[in-house]
Amino acid sequence: MSEKFKIYAKSIAIPVILGSLVGFIISGYMNYNSLQKPFFAPPSIVFPIVWTLLYILMGVSYGILESNSLTDFKINSIYYLQLFVNLLWPIIFFVFKWQLFAFVWIILLTFLVFVMIVRFYSKNQLSGLLQFPYFIWCLFATYLNLFIYLLN
Repeated sequence: MSEKFKIYAKSIAIPVILGSLVGFIISGYMNYNSLQKPFFAPPSIVFPIVWTLLYILMGVSYGILESNSLTDFKINSIYYLQLFVNLLWPIIFFVFKWQLFAFVWIILLTFLVFVMIVRFYSKNQLSGLLQFPYFIWCLFATYLNLFIYLLN
């Protein structure tokens, strides 16, 4: 097994496994279907599919940097900080039901993802571009979070 394969496997596995673990933790608290939602809110089945794809892209993007020895303290810091903030959002929103705080938290997440894109792009353009769907999804999730808070 090549070293690059191991790097990519680890880079993809970390966000996918952690995201799945959080999904398992919050599964007993999910109330998405009972919330008042704006007309543009997707059905609940969309979220695990989208997040799995985004976590895979996140891992590939980071794997590109790591496999080419382009990671450093700043890259690692922003990557793992945004992942930590990402993983706490559903706990804040669904477990604690703090929708207003979750809105502020997801604004922080969106900002961190933007910073991550800029830093990744400066090291490797493809790595930065692979994070762009994540940024767009965070913008949409921020908008959705705000409307759910306002409607409930």
